[in-house]
Amino acid sequence: MELVFSSVWLSRLLVIFSVLVCRTKALVKLPPNETVPAVIVFGDSIVDAGNNNHLQTLIRCNFLPYGQDFDGGIPTGRFCNGKIPSDLVAEELGIKDILPAYLDPNLKPQDLITGVTFASGGTGYDPLTPQLASVISMSAQLDLFKEYTAKLKQLVGEERANFILSKSLYLVVAGSDDIANTYFALRARKLQYDIPAYTDLMLNSATLFLKELYGLGARRIGVFSTPPIGCVPSQRTLAGGIKRECANDYNVAARLFNAKLSAALNSLERSMAYGKFVYVDVYNPLLDLIKTPQKYGFEVANKGCCGTGNIEVAVLCNKLSPSTCPDVSKYIFWDSYHPTEKAYRALLIPLLQKYVTKFL
Repeated sequence: MELVFSSVWLSRLLVIFSVLVCRTKALVKLPPNETVPAVIVFGDSIVDAGNNNHLQTLIRCNFLPYGQDFDGGIPTGRFCNGKIPSDLVAEELGIKDILPAYLDPNLKPQDLITGVTFASGGTGYDPLTPQLASVISMSAQLDLFKEYTAKLKQLVGEERANFILSKSLYLVVAGSDDIANTYFALRARKLQYDIPAYTDLMLNSATLFLKELYGLGARRIGVFSTPPIGCVPSQRTLAGGIKRECANDYNVAARLFNAKLSAALNSLERSMAYGKFVYVDVYNPLLDLIKTPQKYGFEVANKGCCGTGNIEVAVLCNKLSPSTCPDVSKYIFWDSYHPTEKAYRALLIPLLQKYVTKFL
């Protein structure tokens, strides 16, 4: 019995040691005596690192030209030419270079200690949204998180696992697909709900998700606002008229949801002991990036790099598409829906510097 006990603890120490050795240099400085041991992420394609690779869905991108600028030029299932926000947050905090998908078959035990992403491209707060796209719902992502916590406790012991869970940074990124796809493009909720009522539905689902996440041990939770979804290239094409202007109705819905979300997060923080619920405004910084691209070193804001840049996304952005742009660094958007790694960096690093102390 003593031999078994010792070998278990020895293996746990070796795993923890390997994690400490592999940490990267932090670019965002934390206050003294504060630590963020892991980044744990939920949401949609903005932070999906390949979970959709393992689903029967059209919302996937584990093929070129996706990943052309990722390490080794490998398409991993990230909806980008390179790294995505979840990777960049882990990198900037000095935790690790990339944040892997939880369903990645090559996931190593030590990867669990420093965090994973459960996100699934095409999902949303509205339970109907993932059904329409055949992807992982937010509630199913929480089920995977429960599985993850059990593995983590087995790996490092309950006390260490509880420390990791309470000190980790949790990011939630969703809502765009509810507005752009379920409500406007597919009109699946439009007969039942006007925009105020639909954003209430989204908010109720988001609030239930956050309460359950808190109940599972999360304490430092950042929730991204919805972006100016009417200004992404595909929505300009579908709803922006002949001149492909920003689709105003989409942005009105996004702003309304964001106002409700911000108020709800303030309420949750007041009512949940030791909980930090931080509203992360990406709407205004991304809109500024789109409206004044030259200020940030970009030239093209109204179309993506892949193919024509007007409509290609997921399976429509593939090796048979018209050639990708010759210089991706000039583009804010990689495909017609998702920014490039360079654009993510322009957005995320200032945001992280602005918000990180609010989680601590």
